[in-house]
Amino acid sequence: MFTLQRTLKDFRRTFGDPVLALGLLVAVLFVFFTILLPIFSMISAGVSGDGLTSLQRFITDPVYLNIIRNTIVMGLTVALGGTLLGFLFAYVQVKVKAPFKRFIHIVALIPIISPPFALASAIIILFGRSGLITKGIFDTRCLWGEGRGCNDIYGLDGLTLVLSLSLFTVAYMNLKGMLEALDPALDEAATNLGGSKWHIFRTVTVPMLVPGLAGSFLLLFVEAIADLGNPLVLGGNYEVLATRIYISIVGLFDTNAAAALSVVLLVPSLTVFMVQRYWINRASVVSVTGKPTGKPQQIEHPVVRWVLWGIVMAFCLLIVTIYGTIFVGAFTEVLGVNNAFTLSHFDFVINGYGAEAMTDTTLLSAIATPIAGLMGIFIAFLVVRKPFPGRGALDFATMLGIALPGTILGIGYLIVFNNPIELTIPIGETPLVIPIIPKLTGGRALLGGALAIILVYIVRSVPAALRSGVSLLSQIDPAIEEASTSLGANNAQTFRRITLPLIRPAFLSGLMYAFARSMTTISAIVFLTTPQTRIMTAQILNEVENGRFGNAFAYCVILIIIVLISIAILTFLVGGSSAATRGLQGGR
Repeated sequence: MFTLQRTLKDFRRTFGDPVLALGLLVAVLFVFFTILLPIFSMISAGVSGDGLTSLQRFITDPVYLNIIRNTIVMGLTVALGGTLLGFLFAYVQVKVKAPFKRFIHIVALIPIISPPFALASAIIILFGRSGLITKGIFDTRCLWGEGRGCNDIYGLDGLTLVLSLSLFTVAYMNLKGMLEALDPALDEAATNLGGSKWHIFRTVTVPMLVPGLAGSFLLLFVEAIADLGNPLVLGGNYEVLATRIYISIVGLFDTNAAAALSVVLLVPSLTVFMVQRYWINRASVVSVTGKPTGKPQQIEHPVVRWVLWGIVMAFCLLIVTIYGTIFVGAFTEVLGVNNAFTLSHFDFVINGYGAEAMTDTTLLSAIATPIAGLMGIFIAFLVVRKPFPGRGALDFATMLGIALPGTILGIGYLIVFNNPIELTIPIGETPLVIPIIPKLTGGRALLGGALAIILVYIVRSVPAALRSGVSLLSQIDPAIEEASTSLGANNAQTFRRITLPLIRPAFLSGLMYAFARSMTTISAIVFLTTPQTRIMTAQILNEVENGRFGNAFAYCVILIIIVLISIAILTFLVGGSSAATRGLQGGR
């Protein structure tokens, strides 16, 4: 009874303010129509009618069972490799006395601002069957797949390498923050008790990082099984669910089969998301409170120090070589075949067919970015500051936008927004038709499908702003806002004049992440592009599939430049160099 009375009191308090009630209504409607409705529509199509028949076939056919197994294996190997690599970079950065740490940090952040399959394209040029390194330098014929017992860059090995390098930044930034937050007094106490460095690492450092390691592992698993671009470019005969869904839509035009496969992909993704939230809650329980005193003890043992540093520098060299290949390839006729300098690839992008894609992508991303930033911060404000019934559900549903594979979201949008829902009111001879859900995708779509792409950009970016906002709001004393209310300001004025300036770093972080992710996403919008709306990542994929790597590299260089310039502009407008650094920590 007491709980019911308290819930009703919170409900009346929230809806007693018209502005706050309207904002909450907008947030709920946003989450329902842009996240939940597409997901439910996808599930409905996948478990009914033709979709159910396809689903039954997929879970019994040995071919599809092998595809499902491939997907799980790839997700696990990438999650393990990326988490270990991220931990190694973070550990060297924080705990090892070594040179060039700023260089290591910058190199670790590079994958954030590049297209998801830029690395795969460069890897093919370097390590493919006729690659610059495998054949041009070492002149090997058996190294990559000619003859029994030889490895092949196409398939699981190549995907593990590329996806680990693409995604390890997420684990690196997460674990780096946790290592910096650990109280050095723990190490000092263990040392005073006679513990060796290895014993302290095993019994103190690693146990404190278990929630971060588990969270990073699970997040990389979801990102890996959701990736579409890299398996299309580098998968070879190693087929995964994301590529089969893509083929079902683009090649077979079978939306029901794609929905059924998306249901299969949804199961591990949603399971991992639930487990990840458990680890996040656990992390909040075991984390050290208070501001750490002193500086972390750093490893100075020459063997351990230089071995760890050497491994990290080797990966840095590999990353620099890969991105150097992208840059050089953009200015070369055919890298490795005709190395003559040329600007024709940039001419194709800037003055030719790619100009429209460059303009459309930048414009749609620029529109989505402030909306995503504001929506994420506002939902964070509601979740942290306003005790209304269902705030946990609102937080959970909003996070589904990034927790579930973009392929699932794209299929959901294709199903629910491809056929408009209209309310017909009979009035005389000409009935009044009111569009409840307009047609956003497919033929004769509203704004050529651009509105659907903007919504996907927003949905995929809001969770980052939400998490940044929740983290920062949790550190701000509510008494500051209560004082503003006591002085006569309403909730809207308090949010605009007090809360928003205080959480400016989180707002900037959300803006940066939203723009970078919108510019580089592919899996969620590949089914929504139309001849009227061209997207750079889709054009890059098309150039790679047709073997025009020079054009693809030119696209990548221009895209990276646009993202960097935009980050600089956002930093200048919103302010704060430290906030800019945090903005780059958002991951892919």
